[in-house]
Amino acid sequence: MSSEQKDFKREQRRFRAEAEPATNDAMTASFDSFFQAGFECSSHRRKDGVRLDLIKATSHDKHVFADYSVCAALGFRTLRDGLRWHLIEKAPGKFDWSSWKPALEAAEQIGLQVIWDLFHYGSPDHADQGAPDFPDRFTEFALAAMDVHQSISSRPPLVCPLNEINFMAWAVADGYFPPVGPDEHGWFKGQLVRTAIMASRAIKQAWPAATIVGAEPLIHIAPHDRRRQTVRKAEQNLQGMYESYDWIMGLANPELGGDASLIDVIGWNFYPHNQWYFEGPTIPMGHHEYRPLADMLVDVAERYRKPIFLAETGAEGSGKPSWLHYVCHEVRDAMARGADVRGLCWYPITAYPGWDNSRHAETGLLSTILADGHRRIDERLHDEFRHQGALFDCEPGNRRLVAGGGRY
Repeated sequence: MSSEQKDFKREQRRFRAEAEPATNDAMTASFDSFFQAGFECSSHRRKDGVRLDLIKATSHDKHVFADYSVCAALGFRTLRDGLRWHLIEKAPGKFDWSSWKPALEAAEQIGLQVIWDLFHYGSPDHADQGAPDFPDRFTEFALAAMDVHQSISSRPPLVCPLNEINFMAWAVADGYFPPVGPDEHGWFKGQLVRTAIMASRAIKQAWPAATIVGAEPLIHIAPHDRRRQTVRKAEQNLQGMYESYDWIMGLANPELGGDASLIDVIGWNFYPHNQWYFEGPTIPMGHHEYRPLADMLVDVAERYRKPIFLAETGAEGSGKPSWLHYVCHEVRDAMARGADVRGLCWYPITAYPGWDNSRHAETGLLSTILADGHRRIDERLHDEFRHQGALFDCEPGNRRLVAGGGRY
């Protein structure tokens, strides 16, 4: 065992000892619904410089009230949506909230709980993500956003400060996103974690009742052969999955200022392509190297000793109902084994144009906007949601609490 692993184990034991007396109610409020709906809200620039705006591309900006109303009618009382920082702060320190307020007001009028992504990869061009002042710039924006939220919403803040720190750091390092900051291994991930820590601490200080959630990819990497070097490299790559949460919670790299109080619910994003061979192809479900989702959920629940939820999961086309069936079965298995799973968010809930080439991705329970101004409901996926709701013993007419505290 390396010295870094020994340090982590020591911090993990300390954290568990401190967290053990806490009850679930003390750690976080429940989500309003176990099944949740997420709206694709990415707003970053691609490596070719093109700015994405998926809220606009899916017409969610023009149809937010109708979208929220349909979700509520289908039983989704908790949603996940996002802010477009590049539209809100077009000049440094000058905020225009007109792109966000309609969603805030719709959620309040309909009575929905929304997990707000404050940073879904995108920032204004004048806010350099690699600059020393970026954590301060983002924190200023986050606090201003929470002021606006509290002026409209009757609920305490429920936010995901930075979406997928691990993925974003990889995307920059691998050249999938434009370069940011110095070309040093781990530097940009540290910058994003410092940003998350500063913003989360400021939000918690200003609004102690706020709930902070995370959203990171849940992955498995298998060695493509059994040579010792390959096995070691696959394991080293897999450890990157834990880094953002370990650092935010102070389990590793304590110089960043992390603390376990800075996150309340550990979110994981899991899709059909989230398992692959080291330096190789995707591992398909059913393959002997494919790891059961339940085992992965139990592992992370035991590692962090906090409530968890699937912050994103979904599939495309005809595979959507069978994917939901698999994921729900695995979640129930993990819950039966002690994992405190609070929710499952289908993401995205609408069809959307792909990041790289605007291809039509039929991922949602809801279609794109049709000629009549409405979205079509995928009845096969809807039927599977109803079937799974019954298996969780949380049908809308029953409204009983499921294990972990969520409602459907």
